[in-house]
Amino acid sequence: MVPFGTDETISRCVAEHSDMLLRLACTRLGSTADAEDAVQEAFLRLLTARPVFRDAEHEKAWLIRTTLQRASDIRRKAERRAVPLEEIGEPAAPDGPGEELRSAVRALPERYGAVIHLYYYEGYPIKEIAKLLGLPAATVGTRLARGRERLRQMLKEDAV
Repeated sequence: MVPFGTDETISRCVAEHSDMLLRLACTRLGSTADAEDAVQEAFLRLLTARPVFRDAEHEKAWLIRTTLQRASDIRRKAERRAVPLEEIGEPAAPDGPGEELRSAVRALPERYGAVIHLYYYEGYPIKEIAKLLGLPAATVGTRLARGRERLRQMLKEDAV
């Protein structure tokens, strides 16, 4: 069991995981500000709940799951907000190479987008993703395949 709660352990945890968690949240939310909020809320939950971890992998898995949950909450809240038509501007042009793909990954349902992000952007193997998300490896493989297929369809439709 890894003791938690000292300033050292909290600082180490933030230093080790914040960049990866921010990239994950950005993939789910698309807005850097919202992603930063999701990561901050995950770390705040870590501070208030003070869970006990078996090892470093358990800690990382807990942070990933918590960040994904916070990102989902933020995304749901944003979808419920009504925006008057006058406030909607022109869609922004893609920021650079790969932006169309990142947007498509963000548009995927969370179950597919999370595994696609962890596999392709973070470089985790399927077995590691399964441990991080608490899923069977076969389920992760299936979600990866279905997510890829949805991405192909979405990108094909955009090209037409």
